[in-house]
Amino acid sequence: MKKIIVSLSLIISNSTAFFAQSPDDLLNMVEEKPKKEFVNATFKTTRLINFHTVEVLSKRSLDFRISHRFGDFNSGAYQAWGLDGGANIRLALEYTHGSRLMFGIGRTSGKKIADGFLKYRLLKQTTKGGGMPVSVTLFTSVYHTFQQNVIIDGENKYQSIPDRLSYCHQIMLGRKFSSRFSFQLVGAMVHVNLVDKISDKNDCFVLGGVTRFKFAKRQAITVEYGLRLNKYSKEKYYDSFGIGYDLETGGHVFQIHLTNSFGLTEDQYFMYTNTTWENFGVRLGFNISRVFSLQGKNKGE
Repeated sequence: MKKIIVSLSLIISNSTAFFAQSPDDLLNMVEEKPKKEFVNATFKTTRLINFHTVEVLSKRSLDFRISHRFGDFNSGAYQAWGLDGGANIRLALEYTHGSRLMFGIGRTSGKKIADGFLKYRLLKQTTKGGGMPVSVTLFTSVYHTFQQNVIIDGENKYQSIPDRLSYCHQIMLGRKFSSRFSFQLVGAMVHVNLVDKISDKNDCFVLGGVTRFKFAKRQAITVEYGLRLNKYSKEKYYDSFGIGYDLETGGHVFQIHLTNSFGLTEDQYFMYTNTTWENFGVRLGFNISRVFSLQGKNKGE
């Protein structure tokens, strides 16, 4: 009888302790869900060669970018295989205040184009706790050409500001498969307000692929390709294709590459690449990116 009384006392005591706990304490007894861990640096920069990547700048960062393309290799020895030919240069400033929305402006010497864009990180790949296998980024941009006296059929092509505008919209899905290998799919639509010929179409649709293989701590090989899905002009244009080498040097990322695209904005390299690798219509190019952190110091530091 004594043993029964002791056992009942222990049961009552444990039950009282259990029911005396707060709801938060009871919830903590349940196994906690693992915290989300996000994948970082799917690609090292916001661009690969020409194409944008799923990356946006880190919080309160400013990126000053220089992009340069020489002339075609097939221009021959007299033009030093493109080094003496006319170059295309783009200067740009790009900024992110938070961690998702990025915007930028740029000026390109070829076609005298000024551009502006918005880029939004919709989803970010997780390693655990979130179940998100890919990163998803949205992109939209506008381009304005300042060219003068472009004569077509005896008339100036540009009669008004809307005639000078074109646009690009993209969705990018990227995944970092390992510390060395990343891959991205790109779906893009380019719209040009005014085309050269009445038979030309205003819209071009592109499906692209972007990949990066990191073979050393600060070095990587990159490849990008954009497949044009519709025939928008009777003129002969080609898919944009590039192979590059990335070198990380502290706050700088130096990218050197070979590409058949002379244009440096989406409306140009997606739609109007007029040389091909088959006849050595390829050019040497490079990008230089310098990122500045604008994070303010905390009080007391």
